[in-house]
Amino acid sequence: MQKTLLYLLLLLIFGGGAYYFVFSDRDSAFPTHEAGFRIKDTSRIGKLFLVNKHGESVLIERTPQGWKLNGQYKALTSTVTHLLGTLARQETKAPVPEVSHNSIIQTMAGSSTKVEVYDRNGKPMRIFYVGSDAHNYIGTYMLLEGASKPYLVGIKGFEGSLSASYNTDFDNWRDRTVFDIPAQDIQSVSVDYEEHPLNSFRITQENGKMDIEVDPRVVGTMEPNINRISTYLGFFTNLHCEGYLNGKMHIDSILSTVPKLGTISVTGKDNTYHQEVDVYWMPINKRSKNKVTLSRDVKPGYDADRYYAVMNNGADTIIIQQFNFGKILRKAYEFYEKDLNIPSKN
Repeated sequence: MQKTLLYLLLLLIFGGGAYYFVFSDRDSAFPTHEAGFRIKDTSRIGKLFLVNKHGESVLIERTPQGWKLNGQYKALTSTVTHLLGTLARQETKAPVPEVSHNSIIQTMAGSSTKVEVYDRNGKPMRIFYVGSDAHNYIGTYMLLEGASKPYLVGIKGFEGSLSASYNTDFDNWRDRTVFDIPAQDIQSVSVDYEEHPLNSFRITQENGKMDIEVDPRVVGTMEPNINRISTYLGFFTNLHCEGYLNGKMHIDSILSTVPKLGTISVTGKDNTYHQEVDVYWMPINKRSKNKVTLSRDVKPGYDADRYYAVMNNGADTIIIQQFNFGKILRKAYEFYEKDLNIPSKN
């Protein structure tokens, strides 16, 4: 009987130890002032500042209107969420081995990202440095400011780099919204085609009444399809670009040589909103899917899936996709066509 109790006691001890090492918060095994990289309650965070050894930096601040980038732009929600998730889940795995200590410190001195985390009152919560990834990608080396040594930091159940969460590429942090206005707030929309002006149109709405202006030669005496116009106005919410090209080499010279597709302009009621986007054809490139197959709606030699675009009074050059913007790059005559009556399958 006593042996049975002893075996049960040993089983509980070893089982409890195994549970601790597998499932417990590993950060508690190391002193916070040396390895406290994890911030469980990210709702307390009010500001983050990241800067690398090349001087590239981003400042992300919480505001009543949402997260702001460098005090001027709306931050990309998915990128902010990813970083906050990393801060909440990352945990210290082990201190850097003595044999690797000097080389890792030397590497971090030449190539690392400083991360400053502040609470909503502006008080520092954490300051640490993010270095290179372990050779087997089981974590990333980090050094807490004032600590005596770096530590290997990772996320439980995840094998890979954490350094991507702490990137300082401005374009990766900036929100990619091009148009975002509810249909009921739109005063006017115009789409003007450069080479085919007969396809151009202008839609207005006032006091619940919608109207459309087109070249009379396009429609003759046909009446506009109000249902299509109403549906169309609903396409201008959460419309995003693929990415920014600001500062990219030769982009200005490229835009000066490619033909312009047209201009999209949206104005809100009482002039509370205005966005104008110039759209340009993008030459076929290695990403293009239509290198062989031609479409009558695509200019020969140009991409069928992507366009260059310029917005914010020329301040931003972006890439937009046909997948997202095809629904607003419609033609005038389409607003005068009848809706298709699809038979039910009953």
